[in-house]
Amino acid sequence: MMIDDSQRDSMFELFIFETRQLLEELEQELLQCEKTNQIEGSIDAVFRIMHTIKGSAALMQYRNISELAHAVEDLFFILREDKPQQLNTPQIIDLVLGAVDFIKDQIACAESKQAVDGDASSLIATLHQYVAQLKAGDEPVKEQNVMKETDNPGPEAPGYEAVIHFEPGCGFEDVQSFALINDFKQYATAIRTVPESFIDDEDGIHLIKSQGLKLTFQSDLDMEQLKTVLEKNAFVKEVVLTCIEDEGKQTVKSKPIIDLDGEIPQPVAEKETKETRVSEPKTKQSNGEAGVKQSLISVNVNKLDLLLDLVGELVISEAMVTRHPELDGLPLDNFYKAARQLRKITHELQDLVMSIRMVPLAATFQKMHRIVRDMSRKLGKEVRLNVVGEETEVDKNIIEHISDPLMHLIRNAMDHGIETAEERRSKNKPEYGTVTLEAKNAGSDVLIEIRDDGRGLNRERILEKAKRLGLLTKDESELSDRDVFGFILLPGFSTKEEVTEFSGRGVGMDVVVKEINEIGGAVLIDSTPDVGTVFTLKIPLTLAIIDGITVRVGKSQYSIPTTSIRESFQMKAEDLITDPDGNEMIMIRGECYPVLRLHQLFNVHTEVTRIDQGVVTMVESNGKGLCLFVDELLGEQQVVVKALPKYIKKVKGIAGCTLLGDGSISLILDIPGLIQMMTA
Repeated sequence: MMIDDSQRDSMFELFIFETRQLLEELEQELLQCEKTNQIEGSIDAVFRIMHTIKGSAALMQYRNISELAHAVEDLFFILREDKPQQLNTPQIIDLVLGAVDFIKDQIACAESKQAVDGDASSLIATLHQYVAQLKAGDEPVKEQNVMKETDNPGPEAPGYEAVIHFEPGCGFEDVQSFALINDFKQYATAIRTVPESFIDDEDGIHLIKSQGLKLTFQSDLDMEQLKTVLEKNAFVKEVVLTCIEDEGKQTVKSKPIIDLDGEIPQPVAEKETKETRVSEPKTKQSNGEAGVKQSLISVNVNKLDLLLDLVGELVISEAMVTRHPELDGLPLDNFYKAARQLRKITHELQDLVMSIRMVPLAATFQKMHRIVRDMSRKLGKEVRLNVVGEETEVDKNIIEHISDPLMHLIRNAMDHGIETAEERRSKNKPEYGTVTLEAKNAGSDVLIEIRDDGRGLNRERILEKAKRLGLLTKDESELSDRDVFGFILLPGFSTKEEVTEFSGRGVGMDVVVKEINEIGGAVLIDSTPDVGTVFTLKIPLTLAIIDGITVRVGKSQYSIPTTSIRESFQMKAEDLITDPDGNEMIMIRGECYPVLRLHQLFNVHTEVTRIDQGVVTMVESNGKGLCLFVDELLGEQQVVVKALPKYIKKVKGIAGCTLLGDGSISLILDIPGLIQMMTA
């Protein structure tokens, strides 16, 4: 069976999505097994996951992934069927996690269009060796259950017909069918399928769901052996096997492996009419109920982005119509009544689209368990991870930016923060350290805290390193604890003298700041000696729609995110301070802040040039402040964030643009970027 390029392209995204989901599920399953030191209850789940990955990878022609998954599948097939009495659970978990890491790396290569050619031979050999050890410790396999591979059955090999029914609601019937056939090739030849085409073919998939997958083939295996091979697929519900040798027919009908519905669809004979009964896919419910239609579908992320853009355009168009200046003063009561109804519907539609894009933090948080587990082993520290508020939801675009920062902060807490067991005992602390990962809503923001109960940050050591690097911009007596702790966020800053696998290069915290600033967030640090350290990530709920204050500079308009604004005021000319280099500053409540004139930065002509003629808006990010000088404030409104066109190169201080209700364009200011530019 060959797959053409168009079919391969259409299934690539599905393969990546499905495999990543399965690997995450597998990781969590194994980590739970490690906590209980019991793997028996998860054997079926691991087998099913690896079987699916094997088939999907074979379909995409990623042979190394498929063979590795097959090796893991073989191990768990032995565990499931032979039920060995002596199991080394930690060793099994390590073997499978090693396979998971390899597959993850290869998936990343596939996504980045690199060659998926990693060498899995050592992992496969180790798995085969472990399987051999298990078999050596069990009773000899009975002769009638031995199945030999028949790569080339003789010409006189008997012919068979098999009708395979999959579990209702298992999904991806085309992938399951391909995986079954691909695995079955080693036992049979002259394989023919009905339907002939089913890869990414709705008609073929429909036929498999309603009538089953029909195979005709030749094999030297007997019927009981063939039945065992075909039932090996985790999602096979029933196999109807018929020997078509000579004129007589012998039929073997397998028992369903799992009876979900109490009713097994019967195969349809060839001479029957083309009318078929369609069984609705059913999903397994936690309470065991059947007959519920599948209520979840997968949607391409690009389609959601396009839908949001269209809704944004609808909101803007509605505002342009209802606020058109030509309508002022006209008696249009019915029009405004209809306009209010339209506005209500567009806002509800906007909220609904935004809710569709919202994703719980649970999946991202659960990934941290694996990091804690691996680092605990390598550092020789016992660390427990507590997760709180994982049901908190954020925009899917936000999720993509916080995974790496969380990883670096967790590693930092374990390497720098958590003490060794001996050190903790000397401080009358529990021998095990605790890292808490908590998320909670705070208005239009989400706060994510990473807390540890370790040694805390050494203020004097950080300050001394900052002095050596020439980072102090004011007298150290004027620096607060938060100012000093902020130095560890700078590129290349590290208090470790030796570079290790996890720290010492001063790179990790730089990644945290970069990623969080990119989404308009902030990083705050608090620490108490011998009590612990708290890193707080303040991130917006969404990047798609923001609350903003629109300001005017000359004939240009700019939007400032409301979350970045601390206050706005008018100042007197005599309050302006100018240093010898010509830099302007203002003193506010004992703190000195730089002043940035937007008309000078963006070269905009304006008549408002005196400081006492315009408005000063103080903005803040990462604990640092900046005063923006503008002509006037125009008002507050929600704006739909749009990226700048690709033909416009990135402009410092500009994060994007939006269309206002009157059809004019407003540039959205990048507050973290402006502050960094002025304070660097």
